Amino acid sequence: MTSSPTGPRLAAAYLTPGTSSFAEFLSNQAPELLPQRRSLPEGSAAGLAPHGTTIVAATFDGGVVMAGDRRATMGNIIAQRDIEKVFPADEYSCVGIAGTAGLAVEMVRLFQTELEHYEKIEGTTLSMDGKANRLAALIRSNLGMAMQGLAVVPLFAGFDLTREQGRIFSYDVTGGRYEETAFHSVGSGSLFARGSLKKLYRDDLDAEGCVTAVVQALYDAADDDSATGGPDVTRRIFPVVGVITGDGYQRLPEADVAEIADRVIAARMDRPDGPAASLT
Repeated sequence: MTSSPTGPRLAAAYLTPGTSSFAEFLSNQAPELLPQRRSLPEGSAAGLAPHGTTIVAATFDGGVVMAGDRRATMGNIIAQRDIEKVFPADEYSCVGIAGTAGLAVEMVRLFQTELEHYEKIEGTTLSMDGKANRLAALIRSNLGMAMQGLAVVPLFAGFDLTREQGRIFSYDVTGGRYEETAFHSVGSGSLFARGSLKKLYRDDLDAEGCVTAVVQALYDAADDDSATGGPDVTRRIFPVVGVITGDGYQRLPEADVAEIADRVIAARMDRPDGPAASLT
């Protein structure tokens, strides 16, 4: 028989991290693994990296909905038709990505690990404000990449167990954090999506009505923004929709999203500009 090692395989720092922030621990022990620590090769063009748009979120009585279209672009080319841009951050929150797709997905994974690490170290989940602040710190650490054209601007939403309501947070490339009221959108089609929600959103929407409103908003965004992909009825590719309530995060089944999208598309055959809002 071979003798067993007398000491631990991992360094003491790995066994006693001493911080509830996984990103901070990683920056101390293996900074080269952080996305923002990587340098761009000379002559690289940031515009050739796939970019993702558009993300929409809206609250309803009892929760919050987030949805993202499925298109990624690379300059004037469609790089991917079925990219996923909405991810659960933990049991009661989710994050949608806009900007440089590769860096954004890495940031989401780091954020997911950050929240899981905190829960394991502290024995409790972060508050909604704490989660929003942690994501702001990750975005701020990516500022160097953003200044080189590789910006990541996510949208964060979740159910606040203390307030018992859905909340939405937006960010800028410097890590500035802003809480939004009722609804918000980020990405190249966000201007058109927010304009759509201004006429469609109501305080008395239920979960299904809220999902319908954000799908309508994404349709309007795709109608005016070439980088945003609308429902693809030929390939049956539809937005990713996440619904968060007091019961936690649930990705809406694709069949349910398809049913809502088909209704929206059928109605647009009669009214291409979408439903009209009341003037009173």
